[in-house]
Amino acid sequence: MPNPKRRHSAARTGKRRAHDSLKKVGISECPNCHTQKLPHRVCPTCGQYKGREIIEVAGE
Repeated sequence: MPNPKRRHSAARTGKRRAHDSLKKVGISECPNCHTQKLPHRVCPTCGQYKGREIIEVAGE
């Protein structure tokens, strides 16, 4: 198998890796308790989803 004759420069490596970074997680606000939660998930604080109580949360 052929091998590269010279090493790739840091700039070339950086250009290739420019799109490898992690994206920010989209966070939405719960309309009931106004805490941060993942979209399309039950709120872990109040246990509601789309205005309905889905799970009972201990402590309330």
